[in-house]
Amino acid sequence: PTKSAAVPKNNCKMAPLKVCITGAAGQIAYSLLYNVARGDAFGTDQEIVLHLLDIEPMLGALAGVVMELEDCALPLLKGCVCTADPMVGFKDVDAAILVGAMPRREGMLRAALLKANAKIFKAQGAALDAVAKKTVKVLVVGNPANTNALITLTSAPSIPRENFTALTRLDQNRARAQIAQRVGVTPQDVTRVCIWGNHSATQYPDVSAGVVRRDGAAAVSVAEAVKDDGWLQGEFIKTVQGRGAAVIKARKLSSAMSAAKAIADHMHSWWHGVAGDDFTSMGVFSDGAYGVPEGLIFSFPLRLTGGCKYEIVRDLAVSDFSRGKLDATAKELSEEKETAFEFLADA
Repeated sequence: PTKSAAVPKNNCKMAPLKVCITGAAGQIAYSLLYNVARGDAFGTDQEIVLHLLDIEPMLGALAGVVMELEDCALPLLKGCVCTADPMVGFKDVDAAILVGAMPRREGMLRAALLKANAKIFKAQGAALDAVAKKTVKVLVVGNPANTNALITLTSAPSIPRENFTALTRLDQNRARAQIAQRVGVTPQDVTRVCIWGNHSATQYPDVSAGVVRRDGAAAVSVAEAVKDDGWLQGEFIKTVQGRGAAVIKARKLSSAMSAAKAIADHMHSWWHGVAGDDFTSMGVFSDGAYGVPEGLIFSFPLRLTGGCKYEIVRDLAVSDFSRGKLDATAKELSEEKETAFEFLADA
C-alpha cells in the first residue's frame, strides 16, 4: 500500500510567550490576532498564550473573536485569557501591544484627545509596572502613539525605558511601497528607507540612504532609481504623511489590515533582527541623537540584531532639507509632551 505523506509536526521547545493585546475586540486586533497566533510576529516555532484586554462592554464581542481563533485550529496558540482588568491582562506578560485608545472624534480638539489618552495610558503603564515581567516589550499603537508610549513609559518606572516603542513601521511600509511602485520593483527590493519623528502628518519619510535592488543589476540609490527629486521631496512625502487619512476617506474606517501587518513586522524585527545593512523604524526614547531633544519617543532608523536588541543608526548624513523636517516633527512631539504631561497629574 502507498504510504501517506508525513504530517509536519510543531516541535516547539520554548515556553509559550504571554502576549497581551489591548483593544482586542477592535478592528485592528481582528486582523492582528490571527497574524500573531500563526507565528508572523514572534516566529513560527514560538507558542503563544494571548491575553486579550478590552473594556467591559466589549467582552461579549471578544468572546466571539476567541471562538474564531479556536476555529482556526492554530498549532501555536495555547490559550486565551479574556478580561477587562489590566491587572489580569498584563500579568506576567512577555509582550504587550497597546492597540486600544480613545479615538479622535469629529470636532475633537487634539488637547482633549491627549487628555483622554493620558488617563488611559497612565493606568496601563501603572498596571504593567505592577504585574508584567520586568523584561516585557511594549509596543504602543493607539494614537497619538508616540506620546501615549511616553506616558506609558513614565508610568512604569521599574521597566527599562528601551522596552517601550511606538509604531512607525506602517509608515515605513507605506514609504517602501510608494518607491517600489514608482520604479517597478517589489517593496522587498527597497531598503534603508526610514521614518523620522512622530506618527502624524509631520513625520518625515526619508529615502536619502535608501537603496533599490533589481534582479541581475547592481544596487542603486533611491534617488538614482526614481530620477525625480521634486517628487521625492514633495508628492512622495505628502502621500506617506496623509496615507492614513486617505484610507479613512476611502473606506470610512481607519487602516486595519496594513496596521496589523506592520505590528507583526515590528515585533518580528524586534525579536529576530533585520538582516544585512537594512534598518527599520521604531519610535524609541530619544537620547539626543541627531539633535532631537532627549526624553521624546521619536522614530529613528534602528539596527536590530535579534534578541530584542536595537541601536539607533548614528552615521546618516542629514541635509538642510532633512534638518528642517526633523526639527518640525520634534517640535510637534515636544508640544504634545507638554500638553499631555499637564494632564498626567490629574489623570
